[in-house]
Amino acid sequence: MKTGLFCNYENHHQDSRRAIFEQVALVRQAEKLGFDEAWVTEHHFNEVNLSSSILLLMAHLAGVTSTIKLGTAAVLLPFHNPIRVAEDIATLDNLCNGRLLFGVAKGGPFPQHNKHFATPMGESRAMMLEALALIQKLLYETDVSFNGQYYQCDRLTVYPKPLQQEIPVYLATGDDAGIEFAAKHSFALMGGPPFALERLKKTVQTYRALNSSGGEKFVLARFFYVGKTYDEAVSEALPFIRYFSQKMTANSSQVMQNGSSGHKQFDRTNICFDEDYLIENSIIGDVATCRDKIKKFQDELDLGTLALKPSSFALQKNQESLQRYNQEVQNYV
Repeated sequence: MKTGLFCNYENHHQDSRRAIFEQVALVRQAEKLGFDEAWVTEHHFNEVNLSSSILLLMAHLAGVTSTIKLGTAAVLLPFHNPIRVAEDIATLDNLCNGRLLFGVAKGGPFPQHNKHFATPMGESRAMMLEALALIQKLLYETDVSFNGQYYQCDRLTVYPKPLQQEIPVYLATGDDAGIEFAAKHSFALMGGPPFALERLKKTVQTYRALNSSGGEKFVLARFFYVGKTYDEAVSEALPFIRYFSQKMTANSSQVMQNGSSGHKQFDRTNICFDEDYLIENSIIGDVATCRDKIKKFQDELDLGTLALKPSSFALQKNQESLQRYNQEVQNYV
């Protein structure tokens, strides 16, 4: 199992520059600790998560790191022109010397995203899959013609081409159509922090029933804090968990009230934002607790990568937590 860092560029102190460079500091520390990957999220119209320009942030990371792989977690394809994404991804792969991992998603549950990008929520998944199909052609082929429901091009070649012969692709999806698409193309899957273990197991099982050899790269993101004691860890992570719980509960309630299609019911067997649930299903606790939780996820999901999301508001505390993970947890799981 590989270890990754999950990067949200969170503005806990109402200082954008500080938020950006504290996240960069964590990525650089993760590289020094021997972490394999750093995954950057995409968020929009959010006063806390400042990763709206995901590929620009990753281009900066490409310049300040040299060994850690850099992943998108994920590019929200319905909100982008896929031709431009293909150009940017190919350029970024060259900038980071072939260290790029390309994760994609449809976005949600954030109705304001779909509103301001003029993208119907019920069509987001179909747009994501069609955009990805076009991007894959543009990255590796020349004179591409494509006539889809949402996107078209005629004898188009984009430059530059990627440095990697084939950039690894990851889909953040639990929908049958998305899983089938990923399995068909041997793309890997991603699971976010609040996704329930039951849902993740079903997703992986569905994938492996369709493709028995392509699921070993599954990426699981989890909120994370390892402390000297269990109580210390929970106390340090709780303000972040509480904020996340409140924000996402409000967003999901709005989605359900609007009757938006394409979203599964929010419950403890699917996706849940309750505080106690998040604490229990995150990698939060003392060393022994974190070891046990990681082993459970490994046993149930056969993980390719565990992407850790440090969950203190304080940079120093997160750095200490990552150091403790490196010294006392990683080699025991």
